[in-house]
Amino acid sequence: MSRRQVSSTRRGGSIPFVGALNSKSKSSPLLSVGLVLLGAFLLIGYASRGSGLFGRDRESFSKVEGDFTCTQEVQRAIPMLKKAYGDSMHKILHVGPDTCSVVSKLLKEDETEAWGVEPYDIEDADGICKNLVRIGLVRVADIKFPLPYRAKSFSLVIVSDALDYLSPKYLNKTLPEFARVSADGLVIFTGYPGQQRAKVAELSKFGRPAKMRSASWWARFFVQTSLEENEAAIKKFEQAASKNSYKPGCQVFHLNSYH
Repeated sequence: MSRRQVSSTRRGGSIPFVGALNSKSKSSPLLSVGLVLLGAFLLIGYASRGSGLFGRDRESFSKVEGDFTCTQEVQRAIPMLKKAYGDSMHKILHVGPDTCSVVSKLLKEDETEAWGVEPYDIEDADGICKNLVRIGLVRVADIKFPLPYRAKSFSLVIVSDALDYLSPKYLNKTLPEFARVSADGLVIFTGYPGQQRAKVAELSKFGRPAKMRSASWWARFFVQTSLEENEAAIKKFEQAASKNSYKPGCQVFHLNSYH
């Protein structure tokens, strides 16, 4: 609008090139339509390039923002876990932040009982989560200390996000404790190196920034703690993941329980 006002008041000093463009645009309305279509094609090409703006790139954006968690990944992986562990999915303990969401999801599965351990306070939790705590299905407990369960109390223990905030000093005690209370296996969901797990505002809650460790680091640590990988479960999980076109956004480790 301002450009149109300038050209009408300065009749003697109008710019020939701009005037030519204006007259051309008036005489050729299809030019505008063509430019819009060209822009649309360029946008579509950019969105589909590589992994895609609406695919993995969007997930990466969430990870950078700190919104992506391995606890969310556990919920996505439940169908694959059921294929990998079969009957061992009937009595499950989940350990990690936002465990209420995982327990709620598991309780909807047929013939599945589920409990959870929340390592951090739940002051901001919703009514559903507080009710799970009230009826004893979810406990708030510091996982740096022994869990309040007997040995082999659960068929399967699933851990997400919690280990990323522990130093090796506490991992040496905590991981064997998870294996102690499991009968048929231990599944660990942990972030990839480079992923950001907690926002700055959440550091006071978690106590320290998340430490994302490589698969080779975990492999050495499992050997140190005498934990063996569950080869049968790994194979079944990978087969189910391939069949369902599922690609984990976190590292997933399948370990045998202590016998």
